Amino acid sequence: MEAKVYNQQGKETGKVTIPKGVFDLPWNADLVHEVVRLMNSNSRTNIAHTKTRGEVRGGGKKPWQQKGTGRARHGSTRSPIWVGGGVHGPRNEKNFERKINKKARAKALLTVLSRKWNEGEIIFVDAVNMSEPKAKEAKNILTGLSKIKGCEKLATKPKNAAIIALNGKFAAAEKSFRNFGNVSVEEFRNLNPVSVLNHKYLIISQPEPSLKTLSEKIN
Repeated sequence: MEAKVYNQQGKETGKVTIPKGVFDLPWNADLVHEVVRLMNSNSRTNIAHTKTRGEVRGGGKKPWQQKGTGRARHGSTRSPIWVGGGVHGPRNEKNFERKINKKARAKALLTVLSRKWNEGEIIFVDAVNMSEPKAKEAKNILTGLSKIKGCEKLATKPKNAAIIALNGKFAAAEKSFRNFGNVSVEEFRNLNPVSVLNHKYLIISQPEPSLKTLSEKIN
């Protein structure tokens, strides 16, 4: 199976052979849902934290004597039923980490890539060359790639338009596209099902070495 390769201006420059078993998998909703759910759980940050009656200030003295006042018995003003007392609620020591099977995660990524490919949302670019960080040049690249048939939304979609997968670290490109809130830049080897699903298009730079890395990863 072959795919077209474009340059930064959106013009076809050649073709690349896609390894078997990378973009031809059937959609597996159950597998993708499970992997995405576990990944979201692992990335969850505990923020909400309530204090128990043993952590709030005060409450050392008994409010009033045990008997004889006609009122209910209380031992501390830090009880949950008192204003300013400890409360029942979420705690930040809860561990949300879940184990993800490596093979399941890899297959989920390939399943997502296959669906993106079938829907025409993967663009292979010979290279994203930028000598220095320039937002204007990055904008020109997006405009050029949006000329490809089926990728018109690349230049107009306000959120999560595309994720650009680079074959290595390229500081100039990363800094240039950082100015656009609808575009993300990652190394190809760090792609995961969540990041790919969260964006409309996947732009793969230097497809031959990138796909070779993916083939080695799954074999």
